[in-house]
Amino acid sequence: MSIELPKHAQQQAMASLERYFRENMDEPIGNMQSGALLNFFLAEIGPSIYNQAVADVQQNLQARLQELDYEVGKEEFGYWTSKRSGKR
Repeated sequence: MSIELPKHAQQQAMASLERYFRENMDEPIGNMQSGALLNFFLAEIGPSIYNQAVADVQQNLQARLQELDYEVGKEEFGYWTSKRSGKR
């Protein structure tokens, strides 16, 4: 599975790369170079970022599922326990 950005996000990322090179490197890069560099980043580093995001979501969902059990779970077979507290 390749990671692809929507057209507008891709254009913004390329513009950001071009600006970074203009402001921080000896040589500016053009549109074709920024597109190639972006594609490299997406192919090489993108999966690591994606996998970490998936792991973060899984951890968050697991924590919410544990809370759900506490919030909506009911004690099982509690009839006699509740009756005992009402007796002398």
